[in-house]
Amino acid sequence: MKLFSVFKRKSSRQIAKDRLKILLISDRVNCSPEMMELIKNDIAQVISKYMKIDTSSMEIQISKSGNSGRNGKIMPTLYANIPILDLKS
Repeated sequence: MKLFSVFKRKSSRQIAKDRLKILLISDRVNCSPEMMELIKNDIAQVISKYMKIDTSSMEIQISKSGNSGRNGKIMPTLYANIPILDLKS
C-alpha cells in the first residue's frame, strides 16, 4: 500500500545517492550543499502553506542549461520536483 510507504525510512544507499546529487549540482553552479539545502527548505516551507507536500521525495536541481540572459550569458535554471499529497482549503 502507498499509505505505509510514507512512513518507510530511506535506505543508506538512497541517502548517499541524494547527497551525491546535491554535491554534483552544487558544484556545477558554484552553490554550496548547505545553500542548496536552505533553498530546498525555504521552497518547502512556502509551498506547505498552500498544499500538503512530500518533502522527503522532493528534488531540487539547479543547472546552467537554461535560457540566455540579456547579456547572452547562460543563466542558471531551477528545477523542482515536489510531490503534492493534498491541497489545503
